Amino acid sequence: MNAFFDSFKNHFLISMPHLNDPHFEHTVIYLCEHNSEGAMGIIVNRPANVDFTELADHLGLTIYAPLLRSEPIYNGGPVEAERGFILHTADKSWERTLRVTDEISLSASLEALEDIAQGQGPEAFRITLGCAGWDAGQLESEIANNDWLVCEADLDVLFHTPSDMQFTAATRVLGIDMARLSPDIGHG
Repeated sequence: MNAFFDSFKNHFLISMPHLNDPHFEHTVIYLCEHNSEGAMGIIVNRPANVDFTELADHLGLTIYAPLLRSEPIYNGGPVEAERGFILHTADKSWERTLRVTDEISLSASLEALEDIAQGQGPEAFRITLGCAGWDAGQLESEIANNDWLVCEADLDVLFHTPSDMQFTAATRVLGIDMARLSPDIGHG
């Protein structure tokens, strides 16, 4: 392993135009973990055809905060697509919570969903089904192949930007207009 390993934990991966994978085309992924063994992240800009009411009904939860009824659920990625993940601000934690940074955590527990349904959840969150994962060296190879742009995560883009605007907002963090990028890659 490279002694100069750079972790992209707490960064966005922004798919490049030539990335022709239906799971990742036009996506923004928040990287929750990245080390020499691999990487794990959550797609944050792809709403599923399910809202919180449907998920709560499926899990037998009662929603006490009416504003949450139409809260969208997101397709977090093709890995463990039936498993729920909650990407959220770190003001709350539960037994199965991974603290990504001092500001952001990832939880995968029914207790977290129960608290959210009761209006006692974290200040901001995204509920997803599934996640994205890479084996050791795989993400680094994809980045070297120019499949992904990488930039530091931005809390406002992550939690307070509508999903249909997150791709553009994330690229603006880098100062890039994706409409001007060619889908062809060139290595000189």
